[in-house]
Amino acid sequence: MSNAIETRLAELGLTLPDAPAPAANYVPYVLTGNTLYVSGQISQGPEGFITGKLGADVSVEDGAKAAQSCALSLLAQVRAACDGDLTRLKRVVKLVGFVNSTADFTDQPKVINGASDTMVEVLGDVGRHARSAVSAASLPFNVAVEIEGIFEIA
Repeated sequence: MSNAIETRLAELGLTLPDAPAPAANYVPYVLTGNTLYVSGQISQGPEGFITGKLGADVSVEDGAKAAQSCALSLLAQVRAACDGDLTRLKRVVKLVGFVNSTADFTDQPKVINGASDTMVEVLGDVGRHARSAVSAASLPFNVAVEIEGIFEIA
């Protein structure tokens, strides 16, 4: 499946980044039994952090792209936790998405769809998951989106 995942990513024009290092005093993931908890991954791309506030200076479409970047970072952390072997990924269990947004912004689910859709496009049914999408008054480094995940691995 690892090769199939890499092939699918290439077909979609996507690549996994290197697993981002923690920005503070925490670990990027914790594995207990077959459950992998991945710390919140913030929106970033090759040019740096994807910043801004939904409902003010970031569109829903750009927010969804920011969420997609979080999904790719989550998968990069899973790959790191599995010693590079994505065939060990059995299920995306849950994503919790935080959207840096104004008080009156209500399209958090549309923003986090950027991550959910990516998981399903890349992983198929393995990528289907439970989810929360919530507003945050601010996020670290003024990023637009942060997403944490729970995964089942073998």
